[in-house]
Parts: sequence; structure tokens; C-alpha cells
Amino acid sequence: MRAMWSGSISFGLVNIPVKLYSGSQSNSLDLDMLRKNDLCPIKYLRVCKTDNKEVPYEEIVKGYEYSDGEYIVLTDQDFENASLEKTHLIDIVDFIDEKEIDTRYFEKPYYLEPDKSGPKAYALLREALKRSGKVGVAYYVLRNRGSLGIVRPLDDLLVLNQIRYAAEVRDASDLKLPGNEQVREQEVSLALSLIDQLTVKFDPAKYKDQYIDDLKRVIEEKAQGRQPAPAKAAPPPKVADMMALLKESLKQKRKEAA
Repeated sequence: MRAMWSGSISFGLVNIPVKLYSGSQSNSLDLDMLRKNDLCPIKYLRVCKTDNKEVPYEEIVKGYEYSDGEYIVLTDQDFENASLEKTHLIDIVDFIDEKEIDTRYFEKPYYLEPDKSGPKAYALLREALKRSGKVGVAYYVLRNRGSLGIVRPLDDLLVLNQIRYAAEVRDASDLKLPGNEQVREQEVSLALSLIDQLTVKFDPAKYKDQYIDDLKRVIEEKAQGRQPAPAKAAPPPKVADMMALLKESLKQKRKEAA
């Protein structure tokens, strides 16, 4: 893997030189845009809105619209000067119980590796987090964006999980949601039995992106000159009689187990 950032973790007066690596990757198919009649590939041009002329990449700068039509140009040095210290620092400001964090806040994982002078301090923080059962809440800057994350141990690794700020999580109070008065106790009992039947130990390797596999199959069939059979959508299930549906689900699961 290639490091995408280098700096240090800070907690109290302790500094740990580290390198940061992306801990996730996309599994989507890379599809090109084509002209329909001759399948000519489409490319995107950077065009000036005023004169409609293409602008070379080296002539493009970043700017903030300070007032209507008035821009302030920002250079790479400006982003550094905004907070030189924070651009090279994962600053742990608090320690908390991870279970207190609402799952809506989690966004993206990164791996942290100690630099040459940091193994001892890295191991110290990792072991202290393990024994305390806590995670560190940290500020950091990545790709010209101030971010919030938690530092947590995973076996011998320290992981930085990027989390959202509270202002980035939408309020759901305006949604129309049903109350519990619509549910009968017998239905809850059957639902609990079904959940119990379907409960397994979590194994992330078990779950695959089936849609990508199906799409690759369609591509392969078309590449061989065959027209894929049109898919037929299953009719939406009727949910009027929840008891009957739950009982049938339990019956099917018991048959599979047998």
C-alpha cells in the first residue's frame, strides 16, 4: 500500500510519528460514457463559463466566492497556512466509549503505521486503548478538509475511523413513523423467534456484492453475442397478515435447518 499522508498522533505531550493509509476500496465496475450511435468514448472538458473555451489543467486554480462574482484565490500554501500544525497532526482531544457513538456518524476507515522513530509510542497508545476499552476522539486535516475521527486498536493495528460532524447528520424528526400500538405481542414473539433462527456470528467475508457479479454475467453474455433474458421483478409481498408471513418464514427456516 502507498501512504497518503504522514504526520503524527498527539495525546497529551506524547507525539507518535505515523503514516496513514486508506483502509477501504471501491468494488464498483468502471463504466465509460459512450456516444450511442458509434460507441465513441466521451471525455469531459474543463470549459470557462464566460467564453466557452477549454482551460488547461495547469491554468486552473481554486477560489472561494467571497461576494457575488468576486473570488478569493487559494493556493496550496494558503491551505497549509490555515493551520500548519493541524495539517500534519492527528490531535486526540478526548477519550470515550466507542459504543456511545451513533452508527450514523461512521464514515471511512484509515490504517495508521508507525514511522521509523515511532514504534514504542505507537505500541504504548495501542495497549493503553486496549486495556482502557476507550477510543480517542481526534481532529485532523486531510485533502484540505478539517475532519473528525476516532483512533481505536484492532489487533496490532491502530485504525483511524473518520466520523461525521453533528452538523453533517440530518435530523429525522420530520419523518412520519409508526407507533408501537400497531404491533401485536404475538407478532413480536414470532419476529423474535425468526431473528433467533437467523442469528449467526458475523463474518464479513461471507457477504459479497451479488449485483456486481450479476452485472458481469450480463456483460459476458453480451460480449459473446447473446442477449440476456429480461429480468422479471417479483411481485411485492402482501403484508396484511403479518402473523401468517412470520409463521411461513419460520417454517421455511426450519426446513432449511433440517
